[in-house]
Amino acid sequence: MSNQPSKWNLSALAVREQSVTLYFIIVVALAGIYAFLYMGRAEDPSFDLNTMVVSATWPGATAREMQEQVADPMEKRLEEIAYFDRVETKSRPGRTDLLVIFAQDTPSGMSQDLYYQVRKRLNDLAPTLPQGVQGPFFNDDFEDVYFTLYSLTAPGWSHQELVQVADEMSVALRRVDGIKKVNLIGEQPSKVFIDFDQERLSQMALDINTLQEQIAAHLQKTSGGFIESNGPRVYLRAPQNGRELTVSEIAALPLSINGTTIRLSDVAEVYKGYQSPASYLIRDKGEQAVLVGVVMAKGVDGLKLEKSLIDFEQYYIHQLPAGVLLDKVTNQADAIHGAVSTFQLKFVTALLVVLVVSLLALGLRAGFIVALAVPLTLAMTFMFMFLNGLNFDRISLGALIISLGLLVDDAIIAIEMMLVKMAEGMEKAKAAAYAWSVTAAPMLVGTLVTVVGFLPIGLAQSQVGDYAGGIFWVLGMTLIASWLVAVYFTPYLGVKMLPKVSNPHQELFDSRFYRFLRSVVQTCVRYKKSVVLLTFAVFVLSAIAMKDVVEKQFFPSSDRPELMIDIAMPEGTSIEATDKVALRVEELIKGHPQVKSLSSYIGQGAPRFFLALNPELPNPAFAKIIVVTHGKEERDQLQAELQAQIDQGLFPEARVRAHPLLFGPPVPWPVTFRVVGPDPETLRAIAKRLQNLMAEQDFTIDPHLQWGQRSLVMRLKFDSERLLQLGMTQQQLMAQLDAQLQGSTIGQIRQDNRTLEVVLRSDRQTRRNLGNLGDILIRTPSATVPLSHLAELVPQYEDMLFDRRNRELFLAVNSEVTPGMQPPVATQKLLDVMGPLKDSLPPGYRIDVGGSVEESAKAEASIQAMMPLMLLMITLLLMLFVRSFSSMFMVLLTAPLGLIGAVAALVLFQQPFGFVANLGLIGLAGILMRNTLILTGQIDDNARHGMSAHEALVDATLRRARPVLLTAVAAMLAFIPLTTSTFWGPMAFVLIGGVGVGTLLTLLFLPALYALWFKVKVA
Repeated sequence: MSNQPSKWNLSALAVREQSVTLYFIIVVALAGIYAFLYMGRAEDPSFDLNTMVVSATWPGATAREMQEQVADPMEKRLEEIAYFDRVETKSRPGRTDLLVIFAQDTPSGMSQDLYYQVRKRLNDLAPTLPQGVQGPFFNDDFEDVYFTLYSLTAPGWSHQELVQVADEMSVALRRVDGIKKVNLIGEQPSKVFIDFDQERLSQMALDINTLQEQIAAHLQKTSGGFIESNGPRVYLRAPQNGRELTVSEIAALPLSINGTTIRLSDVAEVYKGYQSPASYLIRDKGEQAVLVGVVMAKGVDGLKLEKSLIDFEQYYIHQLPAGVLLDKVTNQADAIHGAVSTFQLKFVTALLVVLVVSLLALGLRAGFIVALAVPLTLAMTFMFMFLNGLNFDRISLGALIISLGLLVDDAIIAIEMMLVKMAEGMEKAKAAAYAWSVTAAPMLVGTLVTVVGFLPIGLAQSQVGDYAGGIFWVLGMTLIASWLVAVYFTPYLGVKMLPKVSNPHQELFDSRFYRFLRSVVQTCVRYKKSVVLLTFAVFVLSAIAMKDVVEKQFFPSSDRPELMIDIAMPEGTSIEATDKVALRVEELIKGHPQVKSLSSYIGQGAPRFFLALNPELPNPAFAKIIVVTHGKEERDQLQAELQAQIDQGLFPEARVRAHPLLFGPPVPWPVTFRVVGPDPETLRAIAKRLQNLMAEQDFTIDPHLQWGQRSLVMRLKFDSERLLQLGMTQQQLMAQLDAQLQGSTIGQIRQDNRTLEVVLRSDRQTRRNLGNLGDILIRTPSATVPLSHLAELVPQYEDMLFDRRNRELFLAVNSEVTPGMQPPVATQKLLDVMGPLKDSLPPGYRIDVGGSVEESAKAEASIQAMMPLMLLMITLLLMLFVRSFSSMFMVLLTAPLGLIGAVAALVLFQQPFGFVANLGLIGLAGILMRNTLILTGQIDDNARHGMSAHEALVDATLRRARPVLLTAVAAMLAFIPLTTSTFWGPMAFVLIGGVGVGTLLTLLFLPALYALWFKVKVA
């Protein structure tokens, strides 16, 4: 290996130009403090979701017609767009929703261009869709995560009055600095309903069309023109515009019937109400509510925004009308407080650990110098992060916490080398310069190798890469900063603070510990083949244990206090029926002491208040309740208690599921299989077999089909001859039915800053009584007759939902898993017993894996795609440093051995191996290669000083012993507080076990491997 000392010496420069060095120390410290105070703070890093929803409606269409005639043409057109990945379509009667997802390697910043392409292509397609289709409509606000959700409730108030108060509050909130947007959520459109009496209309020989025309004439806004005078232009205005009428004035409108004038109130009830049936209902603590959602601007400090919002609340609560209650439903700042507090705790812990370990091993002044390296390194890192626009969030703070266990290594090595050389009689300035010549290059290459180990996650083209990629950048900044501190600031501090050696030329490695270590190292070198074979045998056993013993997971559950309660009714259920079940679930929850607050969302999912929350699309058969508990333990207790009560069959008509939030990409169910094929009946049969197979396993809970349960419809079998005799068509009859049952908009009026639709429809008894459906009166050109005289009502059952993925129909089979069972393990067990079923599938049908396993595979694939680049960069760095194929391969050979300690720690502490733990394993590879590089660098330096190969090897190992042990102990102790973290805990165990075993590998295995690799003869 060639490693000649550099003529340019940064450490010598630091010692020689002491004023300049001190100036940079002060600047870095102040810049770090400034950056820490003014950097943005958020719960999670922001990234482009590259997802949008396209919806279309077609009143009267079946789910199949929506799928084949509306969704399919749009899906075809979407496939033409660049970076298109997939479209997931849900088609229900009269409505279809397309979730458009772009590829995970979509370049950053292209989202809006892609959304424009979707709008352009589908708007161009719209004229070719069937007549009567409304839309498409677009929603691309999925990237907004609500920082705070406020609820406004007012018992006894009308919904419209509450909306007016919420609207005024949203205007006031927009003046608060740091807010990107403010949205009103849960507003129900106000309408004026005209419910006519069928019998009364029939008695007066008044048909619906005539009634509609006369009312619309009063409501229509018509221009009276204007006159161009010699002066101003004079407009002609009606005494009262139709849009300005009140409800009572509409009720008093005159109608002309066969020459007789009556009032509208004589034949209809006129009143103001809300969209019926409602599409979305929100309750907070059991009261109807309107939410005001606050979205934080990018790069804003969430803690400062929280303070501004608290100030706003204290001021504005006195501006609210009496009787209006303001409540904070969710608050992202609580999570930020927890993350920042955790970092501060870990920082203080790491600092104390480094200080204690360094003081005990190096002495008072040397230990203090090493401890100073921590805040200086972090100050430089904060400066780099601030300049690059990074925030403090879950990922960056986690990366900083991880780095706390690694960043003292360089400083310990530099101080250790100074102490050794000073003990050998070298003066302090030369000792500082010598540390640069021997350790700077291997430390730098080792640091870069460690950083490059995290490169795959930093460059991974996936949502997981976007989410967790900051680990690479923050760790890179931190470790490079630690190298700069070690080679520039630490030598200066050493010269200033280290005492002169009173007894130079003393033998440093002649203590009892070093004599014992020397004998052990010499034994390992002597029996090098046995040591190497034993190590690789343990490595093979560890790999087997990783495959068969260690539990696998994708991302863990969140540690947030929210508990989610999903209520799924059979497809086709009315929103009123869903709401009744939600009210019963609310009553069940209210009696538990763990509950801090609860809010309910009926007809659609909750607003996105957490990055990994995937809002459910509109569905009258769905409701979600968010319970905020007092903490994670209380959340878990409440979940267990609720699940026990739910399992007793309290809600037989619904599927009620209690679950916490998850970290990582949204995964609705732990275990999901998609049965794919063209025919719904065949899909249903295969899915039923799969459901039964899953139910036979003792680790699955409630396997169920995503859809497949049919709902009642009444199909009209027309008497065509009778219709022809009466001068009616099927379309005219259906239009009358729709107008009577659902209502038809015949005009608009204005109220304050809202526009209200005026809806004409039949009375409640006619609309809601299924048994009297045949008695609905139909007006024909010649007479008024009951519906039963024109058509036979035939009850039938049809599918209320079809799911498609990239134009392929599928039926998902989902399942929860028992506590302690990880989804990947459960999925694999099911795949193992699914062979006969898959073999018996008809041609054109297949079963795909979904859920967390599918998302995990995507994430792993994106990381694996970057592995060749990582290997190229590592080998390039190694080759430039060692300049020898033999040495490079030896260093690479040590990279995977961190698996030994990682598996031991995971098995011993019963921790799962997931995505985050995998990052720790990758980092371990860099740490081990770094240790190898620094050891071989010391061996080369010893050889240049005339030592034999054997003596150089043993002496280098002894010289590396103290810094390796100090770094290992400091890192392991610093990682211990991180083991309690839900998100970072498995990685902490991997690093603790890996660093511990890595220390033994450095001191015992590496000398044996080096001796074997380079054929070192035993002296």
